[in-house]
Amino acid sequence: MRVLPFFISQRFSRGLTASLLLLLLLPACAPYLSQPLKTSAATLGVPAPGSEGIVNLPPPQQKIVAAVYKFRDQTGQYKPSVTGTNWSTAVTQGATSILINSLNESGWFTPIERENLGNLLNERKIIRSTRAEAQAITGKEQPALPALLFAGVILEGGIISYDANIVTGGAGLRYFAAGGSGQYREDKITVYLRAVSSSTGEILKTVYTSKTILSQSVDFGLFRYVKFKRLLEVETGFTYNEPTEMAVKEAINKAVQSLIIEGLLDGYWKLENSTDMESPVIREYLQEKEDVQNTNVHGHLLADRRSKTAVSVAAGGILYRGDYANPVVRPMGELGLKLSASDHLAFDVKFGRGALATNEIFSLTVNYAELDLNYNLFPKTRHTPYLQLGGGTLVPDNIFSDSGAAGLNPYVKAGLGFEYLLTDRLGLDLNASSSYMLNDRFDDVEQGRFNDYFWVGKLGINYYFGGNR
Repeated sequence: MRVLPFFISQRFSRGLTASLLLLLLLPACAPYLSQPLKTSAATLGVPAPGSEGIVNLPPPQQKIVAAVYKFRDQTGQYKPSVTGTNWSTAVTQGATSILINSLNESGWFTPIERENLGNLLNERKIIRSTRAEAQAITGKEQPALPALLFAGVILEGGIISYDANIVTGGAGLRYFAAGGSGQYREDKITVYLRAVSSSTGEILKTVYTSKTILSQSVDFGLFRYVKFKRLLEVETGFTYNEPTEMAVKEAINKAVQSLIIEGLLDGYWKLENSTDMESPVIREYLQEKEDVQNTNVHGHLLADRRSKTAVSVAAGGILYRGDYANPVVRPMGELGLKLSASDHLAFDVKFGRGALATNEIFSLTVNYAELDLNYNLFPKTRHTPYLQLGGGTLVPDNIFSDSGAAGLNPYVKAGLGFEYLLTDRLGLDLNASSSYMLNDRFDDVEQGRFNDYFWVGKLGINYYFGGNR
């Protein structure tokens, strides 16, 4: 009679395992759906991300004749390597060509050849010599070569910094020989560009831009016996490295856009239509310029986002850990008031209700009130982890009973949390804490070295009143 249910449970367990394995493999298989199975033909260059900012600039009153003698890698940086010396350069050595392409795309400049000026002059000598020979043979006067354009502005600068591994990290999980992991790394390049007046030598404007380069890898593996003498082994994963050349192109595009708009603001050149100063591209740039003054090295905008007063509501689970075995998680709810003392410090007053229980023997519904001190690690960013210390008291529903839990049951607590601001007023709050009772009488059993305690995990919403500080 017991064979059939056991067989069904085994089949169900295997089917569930296979389904979970398939669900885990599907996201990892996505990169393989676009794997190249044959060589591809040459294509036009893909536009750099964010190139709309330079292409959509309003037209100038008159194009600027600009010369670029050299705009190269000035870092001397080689590609980072964990296996030994790598003599390949970290960034492209052809940044001059990228800059000239960006000047053309902007529609604001007439670039003239200066990088290989010797080649141009030699070719002009050949043309003059050929025309002189033709005139001597035919007796017909040959037209003179037109004069070379001279530049009103010389563009100088280069790639002056390449910082490897400015941010690295990762996470992984493996359980019974099944799991996965992910790693990431960020590098950063910095570009400086300046405009020099060819008539006076004055440096008109200097701008600089930076761009991060992301590398990441994800892998998943399974190593398990699914049947006697039947071993299943599965591995999959992918690695992505952001092309360095595209990052350089994006940084140079941004530098050219910045140079044009800064020159407009200082009156060095003019728009065809003066009302275009209110165009979206220019307004977005001015806003970015204002924001970047309060941005940290990782690109996070620092601002006084959180007001001094907030109310909160949260729900989650509470887990009893005391002298009885087989504890279970019970739901809990909470209301609170948050008062900020400074950027980093805030006080929470919380009132909540939940239940501490085991599987069979013990179950007690309680109310609690507590006062917490939170320390925000990054108070000026939209997201911040925080540390929490506090204390409070539990009050059972039947406060006048003869049990050990009757009356007030004080406790101290410590926890960790993470808040993310969805809007300027609304924050999503994730919190986990452990609370330790100051006596061991709560569950009417006093045994062991430690008092009763409980865990709380909750997800809540914080609503901030008024404007940010």
